[in-house]
Amino acid sequence: MSDFQLTRTLDENAAEKALRTDVRGGLTGSPKKLPPKWFYDALGSELFEDITRLPEYYPTRAEREILLERAREIATESGARTLVELGSGSSEKTRHLIEAMPALETYIPVDVSESALRGAADTLLAEHPGLKVHALVADFTRPLRLPDSPGPRLVVFLGGTIGNLLPPERAAFLASVRAMLSPGDALLMGTDLVKDEAVLVAAYDDAQGVTAEFNKNVLAVIDRELGADFHTAEFTHVAVWNKEHEWIEMRLRARSEAVVKIRALDMVVPFRAGEEILTEISAKFRQEGVRKELASAGLELTRWWTDSEGRFALSLSVAEDPVG
Repeated sequence: MSDFQLTRTLDENAAEKALRTDVRGGLTGSPKKLPPKWFYDALGSELFEDITRLPEYYPTRAEREILLERAREIATESGARTLVELGSGSSEKTRHLIEAMPALETYIPVDVSESALRGAADTLLAEHPGLKVHALVADFTRPLRLPDSPGPRLVVFLGGTIGNLLPPERAAFLASVRAMLSPGDALLMGTDLVKDEAVLVAAYDDAQGVTAEFNKNVLAVIDRELGADFHTAEFTHVAVWNKEHEWIEMRLRARSEAVVKIRALDMVVPFRAGEEILTEISAKFRQEGVRKELASAGLELTRWWTDSEGRFALSLSVAEDPVG
């Protein structure tokens, strides 16, 4: 792959160190919590792909509808010669954009998984032999230094992943994105929208129980990687709508009193019957709220597209000129 480069900004032990830190901090806190990024080992990634095909889970279909319908418009508006994707994974959805961007020269996928980056690059370079791919093994929640590439650049952050961040984390993330952008660059961001509570809860608590299995997989990851003795059958998947904050909360609730040992951390974690671990928030948005959060980071919302049912939105924003 002569048009493929890969740069690592994470050392080989970064994931293990981060897991240890997150588990120690999250399970000794009150309330207990774990970051959602630990869902995604090989099995978790497969389960999430299954979730995206469930009848209750609309976000993936809604976002794809917008991309298919608006890709050429996005390409024209951005004029991008470089496409940067944060949390690229398999790069499947991004292909719709790449196919619509005749001026595109360079694609910079950013992901913590080197194998996912290499697999996506193989596929893309076979489909687009003139494209240059410079992959970054990196954590997009930390400030990034992008490789040199031709402008304008379009940074894309799809899937509604912005909703997994708490408001202060979103502010820090958007500020870090703004710092990447030069005049003429833009951000394309996916946001799931506020809607009927029953629709939202069903999307995170499907009838087949796939989301429950996905949620419990975080415990299996800790068992395997840190020598813990969680038993997933002893925890119940819970999805609730937090009306005050307008986000879904996914939790794992202990069915009965339990004591969990985590050998690698020399930890013992007690659980009361009914005690919960918060494993994910998924914030839902309104257009004006998105506009305000972007503006606080120095980004001006210029375009707003929704799917035909108004369930999901893609927004295009540009770097505002500095005052003075």
